[in-house]
Amino acid sequence: MTRPLPKRTIGRIDRADFPDLGLQDIEIKIDTGAYTGAIHCHNIAIVRHEGVRMVRFNLLDPSHPHYDEQEFALPVHRVKRVKSSSGQTQNRIFIRTRILLFGELLPLELSLTDRSDMKYPVLLGRKLLKGRFVVDVARSNLSYRQKRKSGGRSRS
Repeated sequence: MTRPLPKRTIGRIDRADFPDLGLQDIEIKIDTGAYTGAIHCHNIAIVRHEGVRMVRFNLLDPSHPHYDEQEFALPVHRVKRVKSSSGQTQNRIFIRTRILLFGELLPLELSLTDRSDMKYPVLLGRKLLKGRFVVDVARSNLSYRQKRKSGGRSRS
């Protein structure tokens, strides 16, 4: 019988890289009340390309220091009704991507949504945390500090 890997401690906020999206050191908030993650974007539209359902969007917004106006077109992973933090239910488009935390590249499912009223552009929920992390709300930037200490090297 194989033993489960020990869980890493992650703080309530951190910074992470999203290599598939060309984003580095983006602020993230850990939210154990959310099941999935979400990323701030705008100009979200579902389109068909060669018979495949795709979503077109711009990450972040012009007020964010990492904003570069680049338009993305990725396959739609799924569309699901989600209740927002304000209690409103809305259909959200989900994509699959990867996140770099603690030098490890992890698969991630994110909903695309306007988070311009929120302090952090990315929210990570229980689906990513389960079996991998324990959240210590008194700590922050543990992955980011490890990355800076190791010179940004990763295990992919």
